[in-house]
Amino acid sequence: MKLREIAHSRSGDKGNISNISLIVYDLADYEKVKEQVTAEKVKDWFKQIVHGEVERYELPVLGAFNFVMHGALGGGVTRSLAIDTHGKSLSSALLDMEIEV
Repeated sequence: MKLREIAHSRSGDKGNISNISLIVYDLADYEKVKEQVTAEKVKDWFKQIVHGEVERYELPVLGAFNFVMHGALGGGVTRSLAIDTHGKSLSSALLDMEIEV
């Protein structure tokens, strides 16, 4: 199944760093996502654009994760040639990731 079936997401940016939150709709799905959506898998998922490390922060009480992707925005808003220089669409791209149920 795609992540979008059990979670929603938001993204933001600061310089050349993209920040993506991933929040499960039902806390019962938190552990499933925790096991399968690792920092390594997110880095691989965005391998075409993320040129730095990816850090994952866990917020189990909220049923959420925060992924901080370094070197993800082509140098930042004022330097990037990308159409979406703020990386706002990256949250939707993450929700396309498939996980096992």
